[in-house]
Amino acid sequence: MNSAVLKKTMYWFVVPALTMYLVFWIYPILRLFQYSFSDYNGFVQDFNYVGFDNFSQIFKDGVAGTSLTNTLIYTLVFVVFSNLIALGLAFLLNMKIRATGLYRTAAYVPTLFSAIVVGFIWSYVYMPDSGLIATVLSWFGFDGANLNLLGNYDSALYAITTVDIWKHIGTSTVIFLAGLQTVPVDLEEAGKIDGANAWKITRFIRLPLLATSITINLTLSVINGLKAFDYSFIMTNGGPGRATSTLLFEIFRMAFREQQYGKASALAVISFALIIVITSFFVLKLNKREVSA
Repeated sequence: MNSAVLKKTMYWFVVPALTMYLVFWIYPILRLFQYSFSDYNGFVQDFNYVGFDNFSQIFKDGVAGTSLTNTLIYTLVFVVFSNLIALGLAFLLNMKIRATGLYRTAAYVPTLFSAIVVGFIWSYVYMPDSGLIATVLSWFGFDGANLNLLGNYDSALYAITTVDIWKHIGTSTVIFLAGLQTVPVDLEEAGKIDGANAWKITRFIRLPLLATSITINLTLSVINGLKAFDYSFIMTNGGPGRATSTLLFEIFRMAFREQQYGKASALAVISFALIIVITSFFVLKLNKREVSA
């Protein structure tokens, strides 16, 4: 078989994957856009098109505003703290200290648990009166009985964001650590010879060369924050009130509890557009700052 025939034959190997992609990814997205302009309830295929009524209604109800605000706060807190803590851990774990492998394993362990397991564990940690935090506070003479972090309007969203940070910090740490391993030692040695202290070496050599790792971690963190659903569903069920109701949780509630599939599709379209716009902005901005050794 000559090379031209072989090349044409190889294209056929792409067909199964392309078919799966079109059927299970592109087609559902197109149907989502179609349903967002209809009164489809998720069961009866005989539906009517209602134009932009679903979009205007979710903004009039305040659903889009509340869930969007919660999602953006969740994303901001998650991105900032998960990356700062992971970066600090990566620098510590990159130092020449004893039992480094043990510490690296311990940092990654939370990532191995499923969101359901983590959610239940932290529900007990946050439990008023008999929870871990309340118990520790009682050891130091504080009254933790009334400390209901998940039941308080002001603290519930931050409480579940903390859980998500704890769960994903291992992944971010590994990516930063891998980036630190690629920083050339001779550059650091040159900096020391020129009289640079540890902070200047970190500021002007390590951090610029970590730009690729920072781009990856920030992008993943932004996507993860904008897709927040697990802990709102597992730990608070969107409450108290709608204090922890994120975009994806509202989509789930509308579609599968209230059978308002059309409105849920409209909110999903808004969520889809938001993720695309914010993620693209981050990637384009951060890619320009990347440098190579």
